Amino acid sequence: MHLDTQPHRVALKPYGDLLSGACGPDAVASLRSAERSWRLLLLRALIDAADGTPTATLASLDDGWQLLTRAWEADPEPVERLLLYPTVGTWAAYALRRVRGAVTGDSPLWVELGRLHAVAASAAVLAGLDFRTSVPVRDGWVVLPMLGGARVAQTDRWGTVEVSSEAGAVMVGDVRRDGPDWSPLRELSADGCTLVLDDLDPHRGLRAPQPPHPLDTADRWSTLFAEAWELLARHDPEGARAASCGLSSVVPRPRAERHRPNSASSGDAFGAVLVSEPDDAEQFAATLVHEFQHNKLSAFMHLFTLYRDGGDARFYAPWRDDPRPLGGLLQGVYAFFGVARFWRHRQGPTAQFEYALWRAQTLRALHGIRGADRLTDLGRELVDELTGRLTAWQDEPVDPRARDAAHLAAADHHATWRAHHVRTDPDEVKRAAAAYAARSGPVRLPPRGKDTIAAARPERGLDTRAVLLRRLLDDPEGLRALSAAPGAVVEGARAEDVALLTGDVDGARQRFEARVRAGGAAPDAWVGLGLALRSERHAAAQVLLTRPEFVMAVHAELGGGDPVHLASSFRAP
Repeated sequence: MHLDTQPHRVALKPYGDLLSGACGPDAVASLRSAERSWRLLLLRALIDAADGTPTATLASLDDGWQLLTRAWEADPEPVERLLLYPTVGTWAAYALRRVRGAVTGDSPLWVELGRLHAVAASAAVLAGLDFRTSVPVRDGWVVLPMLGGARVAQTDRWGTVEVSSEAGAVMVGDVRRDGPDWSPLRELSADGCTLVLDDLDPHRGLRAPQPPHPLDTADRWSTLFAEAWELLARHDPEGARAASCGLSSVVPRPRAERHRPNSASSGDAFGAVLVSEPDDAEQFAATLVHEFQHNKLSAFMHLFTLYRDGGDARFYAPWRDDPRPLGGLLQGVYAFFGVARFWRHRQGPTAQFEYALWRAQTLRALHGIRGADRLTDLGRELVDELTGRLTAWQDEPVDPRARDAAHLAAADHHATWRAHHVRTDPDEVKRAAAAYAARSGPVRLPPRGKDTIAAARPERGLDTRAVLLRRLLDDPEGLRALSAAPGAVVEGARAEDVALLTGDVDGARQRFEARVRAGGAAPDAWVGLGLALRSERHAAAQVLLTRPEFVMAVHAELGGGDPVHLASSFRAP
């Protein structure tokens, strides 16, 4: 196979498009070309690192490489598509980590290394070669990447089976590839795009291997994909063409809670989107945009350095419950820029809520990292470009109800995140508590310079009230009906959350305050109290929503007391 030895170059316009967060097919073609070289280097690194490692009864890895090369020489085009198939990258990266001892697994190492023979067998089938080779069996399955798989007669969890092709008749053990016992990978098709729906490959999950799990809802996925793609192509045809050039597969996951989809991607698996079964086509489209943004930036970062490694600084990520390192924030702002851009083209209260929320929250995250000293000049250029675009969108009109809901969700997430993760100077806490107890007048809030960030596990998702807000925008009466047992419908929700969002501000305040006074109250109760007080235009709201961690710490130092009076006593430094 031909391995490029010349440096990869990205033309000026595609380069600028990539920095802007919105790029067309030319930019994606540049990334695919680079990913092809990256993938071949990864495969060669694996073979070299595993030199001399026992492969049980399988042939050597060099034999697998030779079959792969022979297939490429016979018909390069389909073999090139296979080499860029996401699970080939995920497997090779995982196997290399296993060889180097960076990760462990429950499978024998020869099973992971022997996967090269399954890749080579797929290539040989695609190229129409006659061949014969042995491949590993995992969990009673043999899966050929990008093609499909078969259950085989196997009593042990690990084993080997022969794959062969003669005059176009492909056999996997006793299973014919064109027979009823073969499980082909199905496709998601729309006008202008076809993706593999990969529910079989053991390396589809982006991290550790997992058994195949054939879907029984493939028809619904197909319908939703066609509808989602129509939305993308109608509102952003250039972006849709770019995605059709870059995406290869969708990895389906089980249905998640409504308005809480799970999705993921990996720099090892360019072109893959892992996603829980969508609520609807609109959510599916937004998720495809989100994860394709991650795909693009990961590939871009294989070519260019956006930040220097090292450092333990952590930052606020408005889409996460936990503090994030700089690299994670760059991925997040790039992805959610794309999400905001998608919702900018949509109408309706929920769509307008998503647009108002993510344009503001992504800009907030960008402001949080603009001064990070580990950003390279190129990283700052990326941050500045995204900041400029999002700043221009902030004053675009949206539905007032959606706008107010987005403001509440943003304030809630930021304040609750601070309450969980920001640790304030204990000496400042003691001074403030003493000043408050002495009743000597307003208590000055200390500057934030001594604050530290600590990871803590929230007892519920920081997006809980945001999920309730989405339900309120979808179905106001349905949300009011949740007040008896909201946690049974939205995980983590309480009756006081529903009361707050449906207009019973006084009832919500009483419940939040009672929880705080009872002692040991969770951060969500303190922030909920602040949100209720904000609705009443109470003076205590501002400090509870901007410095909740400090008020909580002083309250604990005092051993309790009136939380509203305490919060009202603070003044800015």
